[in-house]
Amino acid sequence: MNAIASALRELWGLFVEDGSFTIGILVCIALAIYVIPRVITSADWRGPLLFAALAIVLVENVYRSARR
Repeated sequence: MNAIASALRELWGLFVEDGSFTIGILVCIALAIYVIPRVITSADWRGPLLFAALAIVLVENVYRSARR
C-alpha cells in the first residue's frame, strides 16, 4: 500500500508543481462553466473573462513565487 501511495505522489508531482496554482485554475474553469453563463448572457464576454481570471491567477502565483 505504501508503494502505491508513493507512486501516486510521484505521478501527481509530474503534472502538478504548485497545488494552489492548480486549484486556482480549476476554480476559474468551474466559474466559467457554472457561474459566468448564468450571470452574463452575452457569449462575447465569456472568453475574455476566463482569460482575465486565469491571468490574475498566474500573476498572483508568479508574485508569490518571486517573494520566496
